[in-house]
Amino acid sequence: MTSTTVAPLTRATVRDATTATYVAFIGSGFAFASWACRIPQVRDRLGLDSASLGLVLLAIAAGSLVALPLSGPLVTRIGSARTVGIMAVLLGVGLVVAALGSLVGVAPVVAGLVLLGFANGAWDVAMNVQGTVVERHLGRSIMSRFHAGFSLGTVAGALVGAVMVALHVSVAVHLTVVAVLVVLAVVRYARRFVVDHDADEPAAGEPSPRGGALAAWREPRTLLIGLFVLAFAFAEGVGNDWINVAAIDGHHVPAALGTIAYAMFLTAMTIGRWFGPRLLDRYGRTAVVRILALIGIAGVALFVFGPAPAYAFAGTLLWGLGASLGFPVGMSAGGDEPRRAAARVSVIASIGYCAFLGGPPAIGFLGHHVTVLRALAVVAVLLAVAALIATSVRPLPATHPAPAEGGKPAADRTT
Repeated sequence: MTSTTVAPLTRATVRDATTATYVAFIGSGFAFASWACRIPQVRDRLGLDSASLGLVLLAIAAGSLVALPLSGPLVTRIGSARTVGIMAVLLGVGLVVAALGSLVGVAPVVAGLVLLGFANGAWDVAMNVQGTVVERHLGRSIMSRFHAGFSLGTVAGALVGAVMVALHVSVAVHLTVVAVLVVLAVVRYARRFVVDHDADEPAAGEPSPRGGALAAWREPRTLLIGLFVLAFAFAEGVGNDWINVAAIDGHHVPAALGTIAYAMFLTAMTIGRWFGPRLLDRYGRTAVVRILALIGIAGVALFVFGPAPAYAFAGTLLWGLGASLGFPVGMSAGGDEPRRAAARVSVIASIGYCAFLGGPPAIGFLGHHVTVLRALAVVAVLLAVAALIATSVRPLPATHPAPAEGGKPAADRTT
């Protein structure tokens, strides 16, 4: 197989790889949401204020940012299948350490979250690279549906978490069981991934790409897409980390309803990502993500400034819908050229994950002065920036398969 032609795989093989990619995304989302929905209980047990909680949550982003620059070369060397399998095990270990650590103190929780973040960062890049490969073999846009799988996993994780909170199941027991189930499922299915194009040898007479991720760091389009993804990642990440807390502390709803508000946010993201491909193929990446950014701005405003909890719940739906397609569209844009997909996705994800590094402490520290609820208005500002630079995600005018910018899919996307 070369990077310029798609090897003749059987439909069954591609179908298995598609299913396996969904499992990787769902498992990642389920594990992450399982942790996120128990943040208020961990906070209360450790006696943390909003600023201290922001620093603890920073550990996940720190671990991810260490992993992301390394993930491109790692995926290129050992492939997305092995990367996802190894990182699933590491993530499970980190989740268990954080869960059990919550019974002891802050230090073991931070250690577990750093490991969890490291594994999640490399896992994220690897499964997105596999997603671009499967998308090309299928010959149609599907990346946002893989991310819908992630969101579906987060919805399931949040709903299970709400039940665990209502039944007063301990954080340690809940997250340990989740870790075991996720590791077993993901490791098994990752073996069905198809070979990554970026790991293959270049075609005869075709120059091999030089510089890897370092060269990608010098590409203006890649960097601008990274900024675009950062804005949407901030909107998504802050929603994941703070909607639960802000609903409880800012709108004074019970803990179980706070978790439901978080689940509504995730549900809206899942819907947006599942139905997104049809909109992207018909209207193009730029128009769709720009409109969604505006919807997200309206949702954040409603959540932050709504006079009653009912407005806040409606705001979470618009916020989730508005944030739904930014990250997957950025990943697809990074993978427009197959042989550079791993390097570019690594760079874009590294920039995007800066939102997870800066988001939790920024909201935490700002919330310490103006309340967490009011601090969430920062999300609307970054979504406005994303709307302004949305043209950066237009497909490359190359012969490689990529979704067309409006209208029908490009003719060369057939395999």
